Amino acid sequence: MARPDAASSAQPPHIPVLLGPLLAAVAPVSGVWIDGTFGAGGYARGLLEAGAARVIGIDRDPLALSMAAGWADTYGPRLTLIAGTFSDLDRLAGGKVDGVVLDLGVSSMQIDRAERGFSFQKDGPLDMRMSQDGISAADLVNGSDETDLADILYVFGEEHASRRIARAIVAARAAGPIATTLQLAEIIARCLPRPKPGQSHPATRSFQAIRIAVNAEFSELAQGLAAAERALVPGGRLAVVTFHSLEDRIVKQYLQLASGQDPNANRYAPPAAQDAARYRLITRRAVTADAHELVANPRARSAKLRVAERLAGPAQEIDTGRIAVPTLPQKGRRR
Repeated sequence: MARPDAASSAQPPHIPVLLGPLLAAVAPVSGVWIDGTFGAGGYARGLLEAGAARVIGIDRDPLALSMAAGWADTYGPRLTLIAGTFSDLDRLAGGKVDGVVLDLGVSSMQIDRAERGFSFQKDGPLDMRMSQDGISAADLVNGSDETDLADILYVFGEEHASRRIARAIVAARAAGPIATTLQLAEIIARCLPRPKPGQSHPATRSFQAIRIAVNAEFSELAQGLAAAERALVPGGRLAVVTFHSLEDRIVKQYLQLASGQDPNANRYAPPAAQDAARYRLITRRAVTADAHELVANPRARSAKLRVAERLAGPAQEIDTGRIAVPTLPQKGRRR
């Protein structure tokens, strides 16, 4: 996905990941949809051009909404932009909707701007805040104790060298605050073997973990799934695009459970009563990018799409333990 220009034209700044398969899975597109992670607006535009009567675009990043100013008016009242988080999408929508699209993780406009501090590819301030307010990555890295840092890296990033990296971060910040992305990436890289050709940068998992912690992404996802369940009419569609295994596991297990299956069932135990189905799975397996899309957009290589149809059953509260939402250990109960 190309970096969007500061002055957006009438042309979309990028093609969102898995847009074609998503539109095919939810066809025919009609009624009112929520794009809960508006970003550069690619999914919203795709839905409108595919037949949606109206799209409500929600984003917590002020930049996303300001960059849409140059083209959003071309859709008139069919496109409404709202500042907020998708965990609150049912209230922000103000009524029932026919579809919800969620594109999880960090957007290209955030990654590609060094001043946002999401990436170690360019040096920038250690920030990572999607909403541009609240506790930053620098606050977390410089203010958390060693044990808390190790837990964040291990639980949210699946980084097995978490304790070694946390120890190195604490040692480095004793000489002065860690303020930039490259500074942190270099500290982490020194703790790990040099990557072989084709392997990701040693800091990838740690940066992912810190970003997730700063933005409370996993709890936001669980709340967003619950909000979508409340907002969708019977027959409405939920489409979720994930970019790493922990996100996808949450969505997969949620949809399995909500469709009347128990993903954690023990085959040796007596069968337990299943929850009443609130969804029907449209995609039995995650949809991934084909070779053509991978050539056009290498960032699609880790993307997975899951789609389900809302049934008539009443919405339920989500038990985060049953859908494998990673949580940090409580004080005194460390791994």
